[in-house]
Amino acid sequence: MDNDGLTHCKFVLVFAVVMDLLGITALLVGVFAELEIRGRDFGDLFVYSGALLLLLSMGGWVMWYSGNIEGLTSKKELGYKASAVDRLARNLSRRIRRTNRSHSTP
Repeated sequence: MDNDGLTHCKFVLVFAVVMDLLGITALLVGVFAELEIRGRDFGDLFVYSGALLLLLSMGGWVMWYSGNIEGLTSKKELGYKASAVDRLARNLSRRIRRTNRSHSTP
Protein backbone atom coordinates (compact mmCIF):
# COMPACT_ATOMS: atom_id res chain seq x y z
CA MET A 1 0.00 0.00 0.00
CA ASP A 2 1.44 3.36 -1.05
CA ASN A 3 1.72 6.07 1.54
CA ASP A 4 0.78 9.26 -0.28
CA GLY A 5 1.60 11.46 2.69
CA LEU A 6 -0.53 14.56 3.00
CA THR A 7 -2.79 13.98 -0.02
CA HIS A 8 -6.06 13.65 1.90
CA CYS A 9 -7.85 16.69 3.32
CA LYS A 10 -5.37 19.30 2.14
CA PHE A 11 -7.78 22.17 2.76
CA VAL A 12 -8.32 21.14 6.38
CA LEU A 13 -4.55 20.83 6.88
CA VAL A 14 -4.00 24.35 5.53
CA PHE A 15 -6.85 25.63 7.72
CA ALA A 16 -5.32 24.05 10.84
CA VAL A 17 -1.83 25.41 10.14
CA VAL A 18 -3.12 28.93 9.38
CA MET A 19 -5.26 28.95 12.54
CA ASP A 20 -2.21 27.80 14.54
CA LEU A 21 -0.06 30.60 13.15
CA LEU A 22 -2.72 33.27 13.64
CA GLY A 23 -3.59 32.03 17.13
CA ILE A 24 -0.02 31.90 18.36
CA THR A 25 0.73 35.31 16.84
CA ALA A 26 -2.34 36.91 18.43
CA LEU A 27 -1.62 35.27 21.77
CA LEU A 28 2.00 36.43 21.85
CA VAL A 29 1.09 39.95 20.70
CA GLY A 30 -1.54 40.14 23.43
CA VAL A 31 0.92 39.02 26.10
CA PHE A 32 4.06 40.92 25.15
CA ALA A 33 2.98 44.05 23.23
CA GLU A 34 1.76 47.27 24.81
CA LEU A 35 -1.63 47.71 23.19
CA GLU A 36 -3.07 50.81 24.79
CA ILE A 37 -5.28 53.12 22.76
CA ARG A 38 -6.63 56.22 24.56
CA GLY A 39 -5.98 54.64 27.93
CA ARG A 40 -7.67 51.31 27.14
CA ASP A 41 -5.70 48.09 27.10
CA PHE A 42 -6.49 45.73 24.21
CA GLY A 43 -4.05 42.99 25.20
CA ASP A 44 -6.80 40.82 26.65
CA LEU A 45 -8.68 40.94 23.35
CA PHE A 46 -5.68 39.49 21.54
CA VAL A 47 -5.06 36.87 24.23
CA TYR A 48 -8.64 35.60 24.14
CA SER A 49 -8.93 35.73 20.36
CA GLY A 50 -5.62 33.87 20.06
CA ALA A 51 -6.91 31.16 22.38
CA LEU A 52 -10.09 30.84 20.31
CA LEU A 53 -8.10 30.57 17.10
CA LEU A 54 -5.99 27.83 18.65
CA LEU A 55 -9.18 26.03 19.67
CA LEU A 56 -10.39 26.23 16.06
CA SER A 57 -7.06 24.84 14.89
CA MET A 58 -7.47 21.86 17.24
CA GLY A 59 -10.77 21.11 15.53
CA GLY A 60 -9.00 21.33 12.17
CA TRP A 61 -6.28 18.95 13.31
CA VAL A 62 -8.86 16.42 14.53
CA MET A 63 -10.72 16.61 11.21
CA TRP A 64 -7.48 16.25 9.25
CA TYR A 65 -6.33 13.29 11.30
CA SER A 66 -9.65 11.49 11.10
CA GLY A 67 -9.79 12.13 7.35
CA ASN A 68 -6.40 10.45 6.91
CA ILE A 69 -7.17 7.24 8.76
CA GLU A 70 -6.77 4.35 6.36
CA GLY A 71 -7.13 0.62 6.59
CA LEU A 72 -10.63 0.50 8.05
CA THR A 73 -12.44 -2.57 6.84
CA SER A 74 -16.13 -2.98 6.43
CA LYS A 75 -18.13 -4.94 8.97
CA LYS A 76 -19.01 -7.57 6.36
CA GLU A 77 -15.32 -8.40 5.87
CA LEU A 78 -15.03 -9.01 9.61
CA GLY A 79 -17.91 -11.48 9.61
CA TYR A 80 -20.41 -9.13 11.24
CA LYS A 81 -24.09 -10.03 10.80
CA ALA A 82 -26.62 -7.22 10.82
CA SER A 83 -29.09 -7.25 13.67
CA ALA A 84 -32.71 -6.13 13.63
CA VAL A 85 -31.71 -2.73 15.03
CA ASP A 86 -29.21 -2.24 12.19
CA ARG A 87 -31.83 -3.10 9.58
CA LEU A 88 -34.36 -0.80 11.24
CA ALA A 89 -31.89 2.08 11.33
CA ARG A 90 -30.93 1.51 7.69
CA ASN A 91 -34.57 1.41 6.56
CA LEU A 92 -35.41 4.54 8.53
CA SER A 93 -32.40 6.34 7.06
CA ARG A 94 -33.46 5.39 3.53
CA ARG A 95 -36.99 6.65 4.12
CA ILE A 96 -35.74 9.98 5.48
CA ARG A 97 -33.37 10.33 2.55
CA ARG A 98 -36.17 9.61 0.02
CA THR A 99 -38.47 12.09 1.77
CA ASN A 100 -35.80 14.82 1.74
CA ARG A 101 -35.04 14.23 -1.93
CA SER A 102 -38.68 14.42 -2.95
CA HIS A 103 -39.14 17.73 -1.08
CA SER A 104 -35.93 19.31 -2.38
CA THR A 105 -36.68 18.85 -6.09
CA PRO A 106 -38.77 21.64 -7.67
